Amino acid sequence: MFNFFFKKENQVNELIYSYLDNFQLIYENFRKAVFSCIREPSCEEFSFLQEQTHKYESKADDIKNEINNLMYGKVLIPDSREDIMGLILAVDKIPGNLEIVLSMIKYQKLSIPEPFAADFSELITASLEACTILPRQVIRLIQKKTGIRDLMNQVDERESYCDHIETKLIQNVFNSEIDPFIKLQLKELILKVGDISDQADKVSKLINILSLKRRV
Repeated sequence: MFNFFFKKENQVNELIYSYLDNFQLIYENFRKAVFSCIREPSCEEFSFLQEQTHKYESKADDIKNEINNLMYGKVLIPDSREDIMGLILAVDKIPGNLEIVLSMIKYQKLSIPEPFAADFSELITASLEACTILPRQVIRLIQKKTGIRDLMNQVDERESYCDHIETKLIQNVFNSEIDPFIKLQLKELILKVGDISDQADKVSKLINILSLKRRV
């Protein structure tokens, strides 16, 4: 019986690792898509990279459902099920934010004016840096290793930095002479990019809470 239990628990862990690998492919394709749009206003690569991002986002949904089905087949005790699924669902909000950003760029035909390109690129980079830390936190949680709080602090630093860039960008946009409608479009885009690091910070803090619960 115990061998069966541990075998099933290991299957859940392997699925989580698979989800994290796929999560990395999502934000890597997102990064390439956004930067292709910044470098080339015509965005020739953009549609392909957006499709790739969506493909991996759909795969993430499949893995998430597989984790859910396996866990609720009496694999883990109820508290563990709720904790793990709550964590996966929290992480899964980030790919949704990434897809929204790409959709805004594509369907609103947005490009970043040169005066704002450097700061916008930095906002994207810092946001994705926060995302890259999350899988390391999750793995430490699964493997019951230390260092989760240190990684949380790293995510928090990047989230704070993103808030700073976000505020600066919006101020610069509205102080510029560009079309007022474009100002509103850019503001909405900047705020949605800001949601990426905000959600990463929430996930990071949740991971830290779950690690603390295990010590009680």
